[in-house]
Amino acid sequence: MTDQSAVLLDGPWRHRFVAANGARFHVAEAGAATEGAANPLVVLLHGFPQHWWAWRAQLPALAAAGYHVAAMDLRGTGASDKPPRGYDVPTLARDVAGVIRSLGAQDAVVVGHGIGGAVAWSMPALAPRVTRAVAALAAPHPLRLHTAALARTTLRGSALRRLAFVQLPWFPERRMTRGDLTTRVLREWAAPGWPPPEVAEQYRVAAQVPFAAHSQAEALRWLVRSTPRVDGRRWLAALRVPVEVPVLQLHGSRDRCLPLGAARTPVGAPHRFEVVEGAGHYLAEEAPERVNDLLRDWLDGLPATPSRLSPPQAPEQGPDQA
Repeated sequence: MTDQSAVLLDGPWRHRFVAANGARFHVAEAGAATEGAANPLVVLLHGFPQHWWAWRAQLPALAAAGYHVAAMDLRGTGASDKPPRGYDVPTLARDVAGVIRSLGAQDAVVVGHGIGGAVAWSMPALAPRVTRAVAALAAPHPLRLHTAALARTTLRGSALRRLAFVQLPWFPERRMTRGDLTTRVLREWAAPGWPPPEVAEQYRVAAQVPFAAHSQAEALRWLVRSTPRVDGRRWLAALRVPVEVPVLQLHGSRDRCLPLGAARTPVGAPHRFEVVEGAGHYLAEEAPERVNDLLRDWLDGLPATPSRLSPPQAPEQGPDQA
């Protein structure tokens, strides 16, 4: 197994641990927080099977543009705590809300990829007071994916196979820690030719941190198993509230996990949708310069003063893991 220090990689950022929602979370931070600054905190949430390092190109670029940026290891991944429970999206959203406050901000722009995108989409409904705006990369709105008919038409073959495989007990974790599942997922969902060997190796090593593979699998299991259950229905019901903060949605034209045609999600908010040409599912890493340009342009156009929303009727307590 690998010690979690293996994911604390050096670069133009600083590593920090903060307490939130009863756990300790690792963030890689860049830029300076300025009291009363118009530029908001930007929190970056990774997807599967990644960790904070997925945003290594965005951290210095957004910091150079004047933003305080924090790439967070979600519960159970990287150097964050890996408790036995809490891998449902409502709990992950409360984690993010707590991290925002622990970083000294009243609110933040939440940018998420993949499962991090599902968390980002959930923030306006579940944590509206700390959510200034949302960006979702390679992540259609969860309501598009959580009915049987839409899932069949939206998810491509590899994604359906991998999602079904992860529902098995024990075996997926073994394939991530002792086999090649992590690399296979990256290659199958990205555009052809990505990732380079050194990137695949870093994510393979990160999956070997004790309990990291199990925690990431649990998050995917919850997304599937919760759909017919009360906890999942309550989450999806909360997401039916119209999104009232600005939204940016980015999707790779060569995404082999979620097809471009099913990605656009009308949400009723100021909604900008952009296609990243030539990029696959991991567009922040496959096309970092284009993603940086789009994020900077969108962030620069956000209102200086966020509107304060009244919280919708969402559950106070999230469900446990599947």
